Amino acid sequence: MTDWGARAAERLKALAEASEPGPGVTRLPYTPQHRAAIDILSGWMKDAGLAVHLDAAGTLVGRLEGPEGSGTFYLGSHQDSVRHGGAFDGIMGVVLPILAIEKLLAGHVPLPFSVEVLAFADEEGVRFPTALVGSRALAGRFDPGVLEMTDNGGISLRQALCDFGLNPDAIGEIARPSQAALGYLEAHIEQGPVLEEEDQALGVVTAICGIERHQITLLGETGHAGTIPMGSRRDALVGASKIVTGINELANSVTDLRATVGALDVHPNVVNAVPGQVRMTVEIRSPIDATREAAGRDLAAMARNAAVQCSLALEIERSYSQPAQACDPALVKRLDTAVRQTGQQGLKLPSGATHDASAMADLCPMAMLFVRCRGGLSHRPEEYAAPEDLGRAVTAITHFLAQY
Repeated sequence: MTDWGARAAERLKALAEASEPGPGVTRLPYTPQHRAAIDILSGWMKDAGLAVHLDAAGTLVGRLEGPEGSGTFYLGSHQDSVRHGGAFDGIMGVVLPILAIEKLLAGHVPLPFSVEVLAFADEEGVRFPTALVGSRALAGRFDPGVLEMTDNGGISLRQALCDFGLNPDAIGEIARPSQAALGYLEAHIEQGPVLEEEDQALGVVTAICGIERHQITLLGETGHAGTIPMGSRRDALVGASKIVTGINELANSVTDLRATVGALDVHPNVVNAVPGQVRMTVEIRSPIDATREAAGRDLAAMARNAAVQCSLALEIERSYSQPAQACDPALVKRLDTAVRQTGQQGLKLPSGATHDASAMADLCPMAMLFVRCRGGLSHRPEEYAAPEDLGRAVTAITHFLAQY
């Protein structure tokens, strides 16, 4: 009998070679490494009986045609990685459905609809200051303005697409008709510790968290650290510390809330000067939009209070906002049944990270399958999912499709 988990592990190891030199996997969109991954995946898709093409946004599409007039069910994830990331994030969600379709066809299990497996080009947003280009394009939500955004080398997204042999002006034409879109399923490593702590290989996602980001600048006054009395200081870093502590305490006290101060830029940032300016970012996530938005208001209030207490000027703006996306109840129920058929409990949990599924939800109902990852580690070379768990995921996907 075929060991589908071992095959998945072998394929993920092969794809990890499509990477820039260095630790882990670095595979940015529209690069030679991206091309190498496309070539590998295309071969596997064709071997599985899929018709393959690369669309105008750089999404690799493998299609299995169903009965005439039937709708299409979509499966997939992204091929790109963060710098020095792991071998599973994103790309696993492309490999597993290819194997699931291969397994169904080997078992002569007919599907009453067409299937497309999608390998999206750019989900991480590492090369360009945008993300979800391919999935937004399929959902009819592509913003042509992002084509003029540039990477660190000054190359625009438009130019990168052209250099990759694609026609960016045709991206608006690849949107799928919603009336024929049956649904979308994305398999992804959990990127957290819950499944491992609960001794479960698979989990059923209930919602993808909404995200908002805030840019904060605190302006005080710098000066000599040895001559300015403590009571006379306008120390911007002290004010920033109140925000860091306050938002952390808030997130620890509210259910389903995550908040992170991910960047601090201190000026003049020398050992013997009072910090006169701090720029910082605060990111807030929750599967419940009302919870996230309330936390954003609380953040603004605590920033104003910190500025008053430390005699600072304050600039604050919400620079990004993405609403939460609930997974479709009917698909969640069907996925729960499929997971239970593999011997798992069907543990339900939200996703704290965003995914292509959040964009595909604008096209059709969506669901997500989580796979346990060792230590909850992700976005680093140590990222790992066991072959046995990969095999369970392949089986769950086949059950899910067969019972649709």
